[in-house]
Amino acid sequence: MAVQPLYFPVESESANYPGLELLATAVLLLSDDLHVRYANPAAENLFELSRRQLAGQAARQLFGDAPALFQAIGKALGNGASYTEQELELAVAGKSRLHLSCTVSVVDTPAATLLLEFRHIDQQLKIAREERLLEQQQANRDLIRGLAHEIKNPLGGIRGAAQLLERELDRPPLIEYTQVIIGEADRLQTLVDRMLTPHRLPKYRRTNIHEILARVGSVVHVEFPRISIESDFDISLPEFDADPEQLTQAVFNVVRNAAQALNGNSRNPTIRLTTRVARGVTLAKRRHRLALALSIEDNGPGVPEAIRDKIFFPLVSGREGGTGLGLTIAQTFIAQHNGAIDCESTSGSTVFTILLPLEFNRSNA
Repeated sequence: MAVQPLYFPVESESANYPGLELLATAVLLLSDDLHVRYANPAAENLFELSRRQLAGQAARQLFGDAPALFQAIGKALGNGASYTEQELELAVAGKSRLHLSCTVSVVDTPAATLLLEFRHIDQQLKIAREERLLEQQQANRDLIRGLAHEIKNPLGGIRGAAQLLERELDRPPLIEYTQVIIGEADRLQTLVDRMLTPHRLPKYRRTNIHEILARVGSVVHVEFPRISIESDFDISLPEFDADPEQLTQAVFNVVRNAAQALNGNSRNPTIRLTTRVARGVTLAKRRHRLALALSIEDNGPGVPEAIRDKIFFPLVSGREGGTGLGLTIAQTFIAQHNGAIDCESTSGSTVFTILLPLEFNRSNA
């Protein structure tokens, strides 16, 4: 006996669920054999498939290998109650993977048995990850600061003892050894000072980000003349309250880090500085209507995968001889301005993105 093809009257089904049509969350209705009977407009946008493309598809064919989703469906059917899967990763029809939460509810309608409601959680995951990183980095900074203070005191004694010893020596080869001790003590003193510098409170005044970028670009270009530094500025960006010295240091650390990664590692080494206005941005758990989005992009070899999630940690460096403090200091200065810095890196493209609120409330810093 031939199996009759399933028919899903898409338009009439949408007319049956006017309330679901207006929801901002994606909703699918499934029949008892787990075929899609209805998709609201939000589901069309989320899955990038039209209602006609979704209707009639088997859920297993649509979502492929998604054990967590079908486990949630099984629990909802077994218990006769709603079940929510908080973190779900789905790939629909070969498109990029989506990070979602999904609530499965049993419904009693002539056309459907299950209602699946999907919500994007990319932003939630990002915020949670940033919070974990900030806590980890704060703990690391406190540890480094404590170590720096412990190192600073004996360093003065070592340097002083080497100077006294040098005065007692009359053989040049031995004096060379004391010079090495003094030189290394000075180098460690400079390193310790850099560890402690970020804890100075900002001194705010009206600041033009493009003046800072022009200054940083010219300084880095003098040190690395073969690297092309391009700019793409949104001149409509207003001045805003900031500590220009701290922002200059933060941007300089990131741009110089990019230049060091490019130096000798690219045929046409280029750093591109871009500014734009970002709207509706959440920074430090606060929603900001307008923010500055500054991206620093280079076409170098990329950040090694092994340290990609740790590049803002103190003493983590992908470059031989690097101190691993430049990006840590940059992040600290940006955080003191209620901003955020992030990095996306692949071979041939590394982009650091700095977000700073344009209406900055100093009392919350």
